[in-house]
Amino acid sequence: MKIKVDLDACLQHGQCVIAAPEIFSFDDDGNLQWKAAPDEALRDDAEAAADACPEQAIIVE
Repeated sequence: MKIKVDLDACLQHGQCVIAAPEIFSFDDDGNLQWKAAPDEALRDDAEAAADACPEQAIIVE
């Protein structure tokens, strides 16, 4: 599985961090970080994060 985030579209609402904290987080400066290739076992969480994103900036492949 691969996760891509369109940083031009992302407004850092943090819904992905709430939906999938094992994949998404904020660094100390408040910038979004994510695992680009998380374990397949986290697919449901990744898709929930993509669905929760108000800007639809997350793509799960």
